Amino acid sequence: MKPLTLTLAICLGAPALAEAPLVLAVASSARPVSRPAMTTPVTADIEARFQLWLTEFRTQALAQGVSAKTLDAALPGLTYDAEVVRRDRNQAEFTKTVWDYLDTAVSSARIDAGIKAVARHAALFDRIEAQWGVDRHVIAAIWGLESAYGLVRGNDSTLKSLASLAFDTRRPEFFGEQFLTALQILDAGEVRLADMRGSWAGAMGHTQFMPTSYRDHAVDFDGDGRRNIWSDNPADALASTAAYLKANGWVTGQPWGVEVTLPQGFDLATARRELTRMPSEWAALGIRDTDGKPVPDHGPASILLPGGGTGPIFMIFDNFAVLETYNTADAYVIGVGHLGDRIAGRGPIRGDWPRQDRALTFDERIELQERLTVAGFDTQKIDAKIGPLTINAVRDYQLSLGIMPDGYASLRVLERLRQAQ
Repeated sequence: MKPLTLTLAICLGAPALAEAPLVLAVASSARPVSRPAMTTPVTADIEARFQLWLTEFRTQALAQGVSAKTLDAALPGLTYDAEVVRRDRNQAEFTKTVWDYLDTAVSSARIDAGIKAVARHAALFDRIEAQWGVDRHVIAAIWGLESAYGLVRGNDSTLKSLASLAFDTRRPEFFGEQFLTALQILDAGEVRLADMRGSWAGAMGHTQFMPTSYRDHAVDFDGDGRRNIWSDNPADALASTAAYLKANGWVTGQPWGVEVTLPQGFDLATARRELTRMPSEWAALGIRDTDGKPVPDHGPASILLPGGGTGPIFMIFDNFAVLETYNTADAYVIGVGHLGDRIAGRGPIRGDWPRQDRALTFDERIELQERLTVAGFDTQKIDAKIGPLTINAVRDYQLSLGIMPDGYASLRVLERLRQAQ
C-alpha cells in the first residue's frame, strides 16, 4: 500500500537517543532515511496551477461534506512540493535486490530493538493478540520497518504531500482520495492540523497508515476516545495494524512462510503463486524445511523463488498475501516475515542468495517486459514491476529454451533476449 522505498524523516527525541545505533542503522536502509532539503525548483507557473487546482478541490471537498471551517484552516498556505513528486515519480528507478534489502531491513540492530520493544510492551501485545489473533512479532516487524519502532515517524505535512501528489498526473485518483480522506479526518476532529504529519508520501503514525487505511481500520485501543496513531503511545497504532491485517484475512497461527529445500530434480515450473498444495502434498514430492522435516499443514501453500532456483526457497501461505495488502513488494513481505521470525527467536535464512547478481534498472525491467512480449511471452503490462505476470512470462520463456524455469528476472535472461532479437 505504500511504495517499497517509502522514505521517512528522522526525528530524534529523547527515546531516540536511547537507541541511537538503531536509528543510524535504519538511516542507511531502503525505507527510513532522512529527507533532505527540497532541491527540485518550483516555477511560478506550476505554483499558480497548483493553487487553481486547490481552489477546485475545495469545491469538491465541500460537496463531499468537509466543512468550510476545516478547509479554511487547512488549505491556505499549502504550496506545491516538487521534491515529493520527484521522489514519487522516481521510486521505480530505485531498485535493490531482495538480499540487499534484507541486509538492512533485518539488521542485528533492528532485531535487537524489536526484541526489546516486544518485551517492553508485552501487556499491550497480549491484549492485541487476544482481540485480533495477529502474531505480535509480525506487528512488531511492521512497526520496526515502518518507523524504527516509533523513532522515525516522519515530520512532513501530510496535507502538503498528498495535495502535491494528487495534483500530479501520475496517480491523481489514488492520491486525490487520500487527500480528501485526510481532510475528512481533520474535519472529524480526530487529529489537530499541526499534528497531521508523517512521511513525505503521506503515510502517518507508528505503522505508516495512509488516510484511507486509517479511516477504515484505525481503532481507539487505549480508551481515550481518539484513534491516535500519531502519539508517542503506540497502543492505537499497533492495535490498528492488527485490525487492518485481520480485516484483510489474517489466519491466526499460520506462518507467513517457511524456508524449505527442494529435492533433486524438482520441477521448478510448479513454483507458481497460483499453484497451491497442502504442505503434506509438497512433502510427498520431497520438499522439507531446512531441518529436514515436513512442513505442518498450516493451509494451502505455494513455492516462492525470490532469488531464483539457486537462492533461498520459501513455502508461502495465505498470510503472505495478507502482508502484501500492506505493501505488494515481495522483498517487503519477506522482510516483515523474516524480521518477525528473528524477533521471535528463530534463526536466519539458511540458503545462499545469488549475491553476484545485481538488480535490473528501471529501463532494463521495461526492456525485459517489452522483449518478452515481442517474443510471444506476454507480460500483459509494461510497467517495470516484476510481479507474478512477468515472472510467469520469464518462466515460460525459459521453458521454451529448455533452461531452468525458475522465473527469475535476471540480467542473464535479458541478455538472452537481446541476443535472440
